[in-house]
Amino acid sequence: MIKTLAFDFGASSGRAILGLYDGQKLDLEETHRFSNDPVQIGNSLHWDVLRLFHEIKQGIVQTVHKGHKDIASIGIDTWGVDFGLLDKQGNLLGNPYHYRDTRTDGMMDKACELIGREEIFGQTGIEIIWFNTLYQLLAMAQQGSAVLEKADTMLMMPDLFNYFLTGVKSSEYTNSTTSQMYNASKGEWATGLMKKLGIPTNLYLDVVKPGTKIGTLLPEISKELGVPAIPVVSVASHDTASAAVSVPVTEGADYAFISCGTWSIMGAEIDKPLINDSTMKLNFTNEGGTGDKVLLMKNIMGLWLIQECKRQWEIDGEKLSFNDLEQAAREAAPFRSFVDPDDMLFAGPNNMPTKVQEFCKRTGQTVPETKGEIIRCIAQSLALKYRYTVECLEEIQGKKINKIHLVGGGIKDKLICSFTANATKREVIAGPVEATAIGNNLVQLMALGELKNLTEARQLVRDSFETTIYTADSDLDWDAAYETFRKYIG
Repeated sequence: MIKTLAFDFGASSGRAILGLYDGQKLDLEETHRFSNDPVQIGNSLHWDVLRLFHEIKQGIVQTVHKGHKDIASIGIDTWGVDFGLLDKQGNLLGNPYHYRDTRTDGMMDKACELIGREEIFGQTGIEIIWFNTLYQLLAMAQQGSAVLEKADTMLMMPDLFNYFLTGVKSSEYTNSTTSQMYNASKGEWATGLMKKLGIPTNLYLDVVKPGTKIGTLLPEISKELGVPAIPVVSVASHDTASAAVSVPVTEGADYAFISCGTWSIMGAEIDKPLINDSTMKLNFTNEGGTGDKVLLMKNIMGLWLIQECKRQWEIDGEKLSFNDLEQAAREAAPFRSFVDPDDMLFAGPNNMPTKVQEFCKRTGQTVPETKGEIIRCIAQSLALKYRYTVECLEEIQGKKINKIHLVGGGIKDKLICSFTANATKREVIAGPVEATAIGNNLVQLMALGELKNLTEARQLVRDSFETTIYTADSDLDWDAAYETFRKYIG
């Protein structure tokens, strides 16, 4: 039995997920779960980085205590774009910022004003979106940050945790590409772009590909935890790239995937970056994948809107499960109102139900009043945004997409799954749920020589995890709803 330990950091929690591979199937065991809440300090929003590193160590200890002393390797993934800065002595300079911090307000427009949207996208192939690392560093440069002046090395968050564990500094490919500071065509950091924006160009390491063994646990950590010098693998450390590894497709299939969670990341796996007027106009992104693949994707704000509605209603004193909200949405009248999930109105936390109502009022629609009406409005809008996005993918690639693979925790929402099939009029294959943790463990198995490549990894997913198929079966006129919805998206 080969045992690999994946740490997956999501929007609200982190988990230690043990992969158990017997040569035929992969099983998962959650050995530790912990909160991953951003910390507000004054007007700034930060990662609680030291506590989270403590939780990683606890995850290792808890895994061992549950009878798994023979951990073969460890891998860490998080969302993209966020980073820590180290000084010349390797000390962390301040608490890393969270991507929803407001210091990036106006920075995207500033960068486009200074050097042009075309040049930024042309070099990086990355979607122009407000939270990218490029704009985070531009904000620091514009504000004369003393931390930035003292910095010697930038590490994306999974690389930072790997450094804490091993003492080895490295930059993993998939997460590095999310920064909008990596030249997709040349395969190197876009230092010329940084110079034009006044961002330091000396902070970046040569990238390593997913599946690189970067080191072992430091002696002091092994002693503290009472474990051997376990190897640490730089996996596909951007969580979406890990999730993409677990999409259970066969070679040559024409499909799109949606990594469905707080964000819905929708796209296709291609062989080389697709950087042209169409992808720039439609604001698609070319991010790094595993096995020298490129992930041509679109960021959609996803279940964030539903999660924030639930959180607000809980603040107001009403405890409702996601199942309760799903049932209420099923009972609400269809197609009375729509939102654009990617409108900047919804980017920040707090008062999400009011924001949904505000959008509908602003656009002259019927304003949803009940919880069911609000959730129905969001859910049907998300499904229709998926249809718009898959049609854009077809236009960009010049080929028909017949199937959509939904992976990740969002597939527990059966309403979203069925709405997606009905809205897109395509077969939807939902599963696996633990897509990111599975992909993380699969890349570790590839690094250990247990799996040869992506083809074998995806066969293992098909052999190990169930999927559910949804087909269009609604009596409702989703085509008419789509035409109405198109009026409200930017």
